[in-house]
Parts: sequence; C-alpha cells; structure tokens
Amino acid sequence: MTLFWRNTLTLAGAATLSLGLAHAQTPDLSDPPAIEGDVLEDHGSHTLRMGIGLAESSPQYLSSQYFADILEQRTDGRLTVNIFPNSQLGDDVQMMEMLQTGSLDMTYPSSSPATTYVEELAVFDLPFLLPNREAAIAVMQSDTAQRMLDGFEGSGIKALAFSENGYRQLTNSARPVESPEDVAGLDVSGLTIRTMENPVHLSIWQTLGANPTPMAFGELFSAMEQGVVDGQENPWSTILTSNFHEVQDYGSETRHVYTPFIMMISERTWERLAPEYQELVQEAARQSAEYEIQLATEYDDWSREQLEEKGMQITRLNDEQIAAFQEAVQPVYDEWAPRIGEDLIAEIQDIVESTSNP
Repeated sequence: MTLFWRNTLTLAGAATLSLGLAHAQTPDLSDPPAIEGDVLEDHGSHTLRMGIGLAESSPQYLSSQYFADILEQRTDGRLTVNIFPNSQLGDDVQMMEMLQTGSLDMTYPSSSPATTYVEELAVFDLPFLLPNREAAIAVMQSDTAQRMLDGFEGSGIKALAFSENGYRQLTNSARPVESPEDVAGLDVSGLTIRTMENPVHLSIWQTLGANPTPMAFGELFSAMEQGVVDGQENPWSTILTSNFHEVQDYGSETRHVYTPFIMMISERTWERLAPEYQELVQEAARQSAEYEIQLATEYDDWSREQLEEKGMQITRLNDEQIAAFQEAVQPVYDEWAPRIGEDLIAEIQDIVESTSNP
C-alpha cells in the first residue's frame, strides 16, 4: 500500500513563523566551528539557490549559512549559495519538485513530505521510536539512514545529510496532560488536536482517544484562538516563535515524534559540479548538519524555558508517564509496522538499544 502524504508549511504559516521570530528574543547560540581545509583548485564558478522553510533566526537558516560559508571559503568564492528563507520559493513539496526539474538547486525539507520519494522515511513518524537526542543522532548517522538517503537516487534529487527538525510536544488550552487518559478525557470529551495531514500522526492521536484535526499551519493560531481546536503538537521552538503561548495554557513534554530535516541538492546541479566540488558539498553538508543539531538542541531547551516564563504551564513527563503513552500507542505499530517495514524498525530499535547499552 502506498504511504505517500504531504507535510507542508504553507506560505501563511511561514509568515506567522517569521513574524514570531522577529518579535522573540533569541538565545545565545554557539558560534559555528572554524572552517578548515585548503582552497580547492578552480573548477569553474557556480551560484546555488537554496530554499528553506524557516526564518533567518532558525537553526536551519544559521547552519545553512555556515554551509554556504564553507563552500565560499574553500573555493575562494567560486561556489556561492544564495539562501531564500521563509518558504519564499514554495513549501517543502514544491521545492523538492523544483529540484527535480532543476529550477532550484537546493532545499532542506522535513522527512515527512519526502516519503513521496523514499517510503522508508515514514519510520520517523512512528511514536516514541527515538527516546532521546543521543539515539536520534546515532540513527541519523547510521548505515540505515545512509541507505534512506541513497534511496533518492534516480528521483532527480540527491539527499546529502540528516539534521534535526525536533521533538514534537503537545500543548492545549483545556487541561494539563500527564497521561493518555488526560488526552482521551474521562468525564469529558477527548482533546481536539490539530495534526499534519499524515496518516501515522492521525493514527497516533486517534489511538490516544483524541479528535485529530488535519489543518494548514497558517490556520492554526486563529483556530486555537477561536476554540475550533483545543491544541496542537510541534517542537518547543515552533510553539514559541508562533506565539502559541498566547492561546495555549498547558504544555506537556511528550517527545512523541522526532522528525529530521534532510539537506538536498538537485541531481542536475550535482552533475554539473566537478568531482572535487561534489566532495566538498557533501562534506560541508555533513558539517553544517552537525552544527544545526547543536543549534536546535540549544534553541529547543531555551524555547521551553521562555514559554514557562511567558506563563505556559509545562508538565515534564517522567519515565513512568512516558511508558504509559508508549504502551497506549502500541496499536499504531501493529497497524503501520508491516507497511513501513518491520526489518527497518528492528534495525533502528537495535541502534537505539546500543546507545543505551554501549
């Protein structure tokens, strides 16, 4: 059965995100690592256009700028990158399609819409698969992850490296959530939760007894403000920069799904580059991905603290509470594991286990 779906950040959503970032104080983030390596021989000059979904203050943009700086310094300015943030050139799906036609050189989507090209990527939408950032990084740097990147071959897209979109957390305006029963409600109705148009995510919240409501990101703030939905789930940084604390009283650090970003280049662009330039682009992608993960970690922790300072009541779930959620969503695995690939899930679980018991 085909697993294709779209997870897009609309232009309206991007504008909301940009506006939030513009008005938010930014954290004290780590400086980029020093750029090392000799200047390469002259293999011609190229200017690459790169479209991303997030704003200039985001770890995605800052690490993309580091990527551009590596290329420029190591080629004495012959390889340059022009970055277009805030979904100026389209949403994730549109920009990947532009890579296929060669009308855009690079983009940096979340893994969920990329399942259109590599169905195995749907594994990242499974709940509680990656229990902590250490396990997530180990998976993203594994041979299993490299196989997923290689799966784009022949699609018109070359996938260069994984980095961090982040852990999704639950917020709502109805009540604190410490257990699956709080989601479903006992004497009251289940929470109405906005989700992406993603069948695995819909299954998660249906299984927990919520009323999942797919909705464009750009419509979400007003929907919460008007009570159309009780809540939503996104990384803390998105929750903060979108000003969701203004219409959401409660947050729960559920960490129920970890989603990576994927840095991509058009195969047409890649083939125009000399082999030595190709090696540099691949190396720079990995270096900037490591930097993005570091920035995302710093931004995530800071964002949660900022939300608490702004009045959101955040519940940090302990191991026992997380285990209750894991048990409650087991039917999601029963439904989706045969379709995503039981062997693939087992591979990732083995990697996760190795990080806990090295």
